[in-house]
Amino acid sequence: MPTSKDDYSISTDKDKLNLDFIHHFLSTQTYWCLNIPFTTVKRSVENSLCFGVYYSDQQVGFARIITDYATIAYLGDVFIIPEHRGKGLSKRLVGEIMAHPDLQGLRRWMLLTRDAHSLYERFGWVTVPNPERFMEVTNPNVYTPLT
Repeated sequence: MPTSKDDYSISTDKDKLNLDFIHHFLSTQTYWCLNIPFTTVKRSVENSLCFGVYYSDQQVGFARIITDYATIAYLGDVFIIPEHRGKGLSKRLVGEIMAHPDLQGLRRWMLLTRDAHSLYERFGWVTVPNPERFMEVTNPNVYTPLT
C-alpha cells in the first residue's frame, strides 16, 4: 500500500525496509529501546505490520503495528529521523496507519509514549480512562549490557 506526496512515500512493503537503518536508530536514538540487539529488531519486523517512510528511496522513518487484525493493535517504534522532522511526516504516518484497510473495526488500539501525546490526540487517542484495569510485566533494562 505505497502512497506518495512530494518526494516522500509511505509503504508497508517489508522488502523496502532498511533493517540496519531501523536498528541503528532504535538502538542509539530512542528512550524506549536503547541497545536493542539487531536480531530482536529483525524478529519484531518479521512479526509486525510495518510502515516505512521514504524520501525518494532513502528510508527516513518507521512504525510498526503488533496486531491480531481482528480485535487489537499496538502501535510502536514510531520515528522520523531529525533531518526530516517538521514536515508533517509523523502526522501523515499515523494517519495512514489508522486508515489502513487491514486495521479497521478493531476494538482497541494501544501505544506508549513519553512525549508525543499531542500527535496521537489528533487521531482520537486518549489517556487510558481506567488505568486500574491495565497490568504489565516490564523489564526496562533488558537491552542494557551487563558490566
